[in-house]
Amino acid sequence: MITNIYAYAALITILLTFGLETGLFRFINQEDKYKPNVAYSTVILIVAGIVLLFLTSFLIFFNPLRFLWPGQIPDNYIRLLVLIACMDGFNAIPFAYLRYQKRPLRFGFLNLLQAVLYILLCVFFLVICPWINRHNPGLIAWFWRDNFTVGYVLIANLMATGIQTLCLLPYLTGFKYSFNPALAKKLVFYSFPLVIMGLAGISNQVMDKIILPVIYPDSDLAFTQLGIYSACFKIAVIMVMFTQAFRYAFDPYIFEINKDKDAKQSYAIATKYFTILGWLVFLGVICYMDIIKYFVASEYWEALPVVPIVLIGQLFFAVYYNLSIWYKLTDKTYWGTIFSIIGFVIIIAMNIIYIPVYGYMACAWASFIGNLVMMLLSYFIGQKLYFIRYDLKTLFLYTGLALALYAVAIYTPVENLGLGLAFRTGLIGIYLFVMFKRDLHHIRFFSVS
Repeated sequence: MITNIYAYAALITILLTFGLETGLFRFINQEDKYKPNVAYSTVILIVAGIVLLFLTSFLIFFNPLRFLWPGQIPDNYIRLLVLIACMDGFNAIPFAYLRYQKRPLRFGFLNLLQAVLYILLCVFFLVICPWINRHNPGLIAWFWRDNFTVGYVLIANLMATGIQTLCLLPYLTGFKYSFNPALAKKLVFYSFPLVIMGLAGISNQVMDKIILPVIYPDSDLAFTQLGIYSACFKIAVIMVMFTQAFRYAFDPYIFEINKDKDAKQSYAIATKYFTILGWLVFLGVICYMDIIKYFVASEYWEALPVVPIVLIGQLFFAVYYNLSIWYKLTDKTYWGTIFSIIGFVIIIAMNIIYIPVYGYMACAWASFIGNLVMMLLSYFIGQKLYFIRYDLKTLFLYTGLALALYAVAIYTPVENLGLGLAFRTGLIGIYLFVMFKRDLHHIRFFSVS
């Protein structure tokens, strides 16, 4: 149920940000036309208006809109979900401003703070409170409900995100707010295709978690199967974390250097090294799966075969995102909408057709194929409209090497855990040797004076 709820939250957050994170980077760097504070405050006011309009409409029309969520999810959970999504959507803009200001430590601290608070509050509600309820229930009787477990997870998220929002106040005050109508019009025109692209793109990532409980043949086991799938899907979050970290730096970077004469070469180099490191992350997860799997309860291990499929699918999506620079820089963002909708249709169709037959494995393969198609479309059309000389030889070399080492790791069983880990560490060593010998030997990581 938590997986299903957060899938909806992801869709709502994308809708509320309206693609204006990218819009901010596009126009805030045009300092010859707009002052940075004017661009930033205009974006804040637009997003604040969208969030308030959405929240008000949701509260007024909750009953007519209730059918959009599964009947198994209580109304209170939905209300908490929407509040969380509204705060996340609004917070995305000051976080984007931190990226523009090149404040990675503050950006990372505030996100880490939210994560740590969320974990600690979950421990409080799910571990400490039940213990208190067994030994001295009077202490927590004023708020504790035994059958509200998922609700407490959402309350923990709401509290952690609320504290994070308070910490962002210094980036929402201390300057004069100025709304530029002409800029606002350009922002909306530029960002509207991005919000469609974002909705389709995030749907490609989460729609399987919405569809599976609906069309799984055995309705009594539907949420159980979703839980098993999502537990092992979370292992692939390692790839998502890597790509997200790169994206946070890459977005402001591409607009900042756009006017440089060597900008296209810089984009190609960034994509090359990102892909090389992406395959290294893939190998690291696969080769150490015997350890990583213990982060998931053993009753969920039956879904471990989805992990390599999901990892590669996520890497395809990340490369697709890197390739998207051409339509962002040329203001042809409608191409992103077209690609994302094509991927969306493929993923939805495959899920609907194959989930009743193959269960959650269909979800993993649908994401894999949909992301692959989007990546290829963006590359081939982008090369015609905004040519960038990518180092395809190197990209294919590392792709082939990673897949070959993966095959060796999978099809060479070693019963002893220690020997198996040593063997697969050696495989990673081969990849690292090629990487440093071929493409990183000229980089000086340390200097000695």
